[in-house]
Amino acid sequence: MDKLKTFDYALRSTWNSVTNMYNKEACKYDSTMSAGFALLSIESKGTPSTSLGPKMGIENTSLSRLLNSLEEKKLIERKLNPNDGRGRLIYLTKLGLKKREISKKIVLEFNKSITDQLGKSEIQTFFKVINCINTQSQNKS
Repeated sequence: MDKLKTFDYALRSTWNSVTNMYNKEACKYDSTMSAGFALLSIESKGTPSTSLGPKMGIENTSLSRLLNSLEEKKLIERKLNPNDGRGRLIYLTKLGLKKREISKKIVLEFNKSITDQLGKSEIQTFFKVINCINTQSQNKS
C-alpha cells in the first residue's frame, strides 16, 4: 500500500500542516489554534458548552480544559442559562471579541490565499470530495 495515495494520509498530513500554521500564527497573540476555533464557535447570544464540544469536534475533557483556560485569560465568561437554571451559557468578553476578530482575520486570509490559487470548479470539487469523505467516515462509525 502506498500511503501517499490514501485519503486518510493526505487528510492527516494536510491537517497537521494547517494546525502547525495556525498555531504559529496564534502564538503571536498568546493563543492557540484551539482557542481561536473556540472563540469563533461561540455565538453572541451565548452558547451552551454541551453544544460547543460537538460543534468543535472535541471531547468533554479537552473542552473543559480549553474553556477553563479561556476563562482564566478573561476571554469568556459563563452565565446561568435564563431558560434552564441548571445549565450555563458561554459568552465572549470584550477581550474575547477582540481575539475572535484576530482569529477570523487569520482564517479569512488563509482561505483567500487558497481561493486565489484555485478556480471555481476546483473549489466545488474539493468540497464535493471532502463532503463525501465526511459522509463515508460517519457511515462507518
